[in-house]
Amino acid sequence: MAILPGIKGPGDLRGLPMRDLFTLAEEIRETIVATVATTGGHLGSSLGVVEITLALHRVLDSPREAIVWDTGHQAYAHKLITGRYERFGSLRQLGGIGGFPRRAESEHDVFDGGHAGTGLSIAAGLATARDLRHGMERIAVVVGDAALMSGLSLEALNDIGHRQTQLLIVLNDNEMSISRSVGALSKYLSEIKLSNAWKQSRSAYDRTVERVPVVGPTALELSRRVRKSFVSFAQPGQLFEDLGITYIGVVPGHDLRTLVHTFRSALDLGGPVLVHVRTQKGRGYHPAEKDQVGFHGAALPPMADSYQPRRGTAGSPFGAGEISAIASGARGTEGNGVDPVGAPAPKVPNYTSFFAREVIAAAREDRRIVAITAGMPTGTGLHRFQAEFPDRFVDVGIAEQHAVALATGIALGGGRPVVAIYATFLQRAFDQIVHDVCQNDQPVLIGVDRAGLVGEDGTSHQGMFSFPAHREIPNLVIAAPRDEQELRSLVRTALAQDHPFALSYPRDAGFGVPEREPRILPIGRGEVLRDGSDILLVGLGPIVRRAEEAADTLAADGWSVGVLDARFLKPLDRQLILDQARGKRLVVTLEESTAAGGFGSAVLEALEEARLADRGLRDVPLRIVGIPPDRFVDHGSVGDLRALVRLDTPGIVAQVREALVALGATPAPAASR
Repeated sequence: MAILPGIKGPGDLRGLPMRDLFTLAEEIRETIVATVATTGGHLGSSLGVVEITLALHRVLDSPREAIVWDTGHQAYAHKLITGRYERFGSLRQLGGIGGFPRRAESEHDVFDGGHAGTGLSIAAGLATARDLRHGMERIAVVVGDAALMSGLSLEALNDIGHRQTQLLIVLNDNEMSISRSVGALSKYLSEIKLSNAWKQSRSAYDRTVERVPVVGPTALELSRRVRKSFVSFAQPGQLFEDLGITYIGVVPGHDLRTLVHTFRSALDLGGPVLVHVRTQKGRGYHPAEKDQVGFHGAALPPMADSYQPRRGTAGSPFGAGEISAIASGARGTEGNGVDPVGAPAPKVPNYTSFFAREVIAAAREDRRIVAITAGMPTGTGLHRFQAEFPDRFVDVGIAEQHAVALATGIALGGGRPVVAIYATFLQRAFDQIVHDVCQNDQPVLIGVDRAGLVGEDGTSHQGMFSFPAHREIPNLVIAAPRDEQELRSLVRTALAQDHPFALSYPRDAGFGVPEREPRILPIGRGEVLRDGSDILLVGLGPIVRRAEEAADTLAADGWSVGVLDARFLKPLDRQLILDQARGKRLVVTLEESTAAGGFGSAVLEALEEARLADRGLRDVPLRIVGIPPDRFVDHGSVGDLRALVRLDTPGIVAQVREALVALGATPAPAASR
């Protein structure tokens, strides 16, 4: 019988024989692969930490003893053994299981995460609170080697070592090449350090030598230097030792017996201990083992047809029907250009692809252009730039603040930097945008990728706060294209001017607009797409297409509807908007951003100021349509989420009709118009 369906909580692991844990690890991998083949998700990282997950839950008493997951997308196995097996088929679907730890889902999820590098700080805070109340519970944090390189992680390590915070840090090194063990000597030294005798004898030795008259302190310092040199030679973790953190490693990450022994012993040591575990990303699913980049992210290569249980049908704990049941649940309409896994690729490339393509084309003409990304060369499309211009490409790793500050330095030196970062991760670099780029008024093109609703990754990844955050910053030009061809023109426009430029574009596929030569657009100028005498719809970004569809529906009701593409949030085409708004019975602004303080607020501010002197605007009402303010948007397909927050075409039409009803407005007869 299958073991996994009977696991109702991590306490059940402690009663299992070790051989059953080996079987359980394979069942977990089969379930993850079968599910992700249907729902999409972060496959490689979760397959790589199955044994780490089982070992930690075997040793620790969750939820009393906390396990923090950084980045969070490696927690699928954790979810499966903490009571969410039966709902796991709803992974990342609207109303289903989230792709990251969520406290609302389970008491075993101690932190709502999603961004890399936060785990160490959270774990250190939990440990500090424990110490303040004189608690005894043990705390562990699992952090990936890429996340460890973020500035926040390094700051946390420095503090943890300085305060000697009692904490187990599991470094999941999934072959991103932090360091290499020198072999048996390193393993031998780690075994020594895991014993209490190591620390007790070392402390006793230090106290004895220090008491030797005259030469004691000098001899102690010399002894410590010799010991440090030996550890540095034998092990790759000297950085952590220098910070005051005991380093253990490298430990094989798929050896359950070794992991259980190592974690149990490490937790008994005093102070902070880092266990360096070497894992294989995508472990147990051959395509993911071979293509670790492609199978990392949420939008995966086709895999539904290629999935076979690793142990074969006979040895699998699941029959074909059971696997289908686990992975069942139709995905909602994506609406974002990313087709369900296993379906044909979209015919029209997404906005990211068009952005990268135009930056590359411009770089062929201008050698000053340098492309920068923060650990996401493939996600931002800049891996293509790297292939063509390797000497003008920089990947700083998970260090968004450094990426933006570096871009400022390149611009000060005469370069034309293009830094592309997902909107959700760019939030980390807000100070650098203000203090470095904009205060120095440097021509940095910031590609705000994944702006708007992103989808299944949920609350931590929706790009919904950029407009209100950025519009307050002096010197910054902010634009959003209505389609992929306008995006190409805005890239050229940004590179042709001399100020900071934030260009926001979504994850969506393009609309299939016929290709045209990109042109330099006038900064701060919008465009009237259709005239109307009753209602004016003013949109920013690709939502303009939905504004046109809504206008068609409202026209069928008898309304004369105008549509305006603002194109720029800053500087706003104030005069064009006011001229088009004058005399209208209703003005509606549309944005796929939080409705508080964003594009609609900018239009409202312009309208309110103009009303004082312009009688033609005094009676013009305005409705702001955007993502409802003061709330986060959970996971689900982009199509489902747009329907949920009423930013799809029917939702926009409904909101306009509601405003008209509130005003008591009815369409004028066609003859009078």
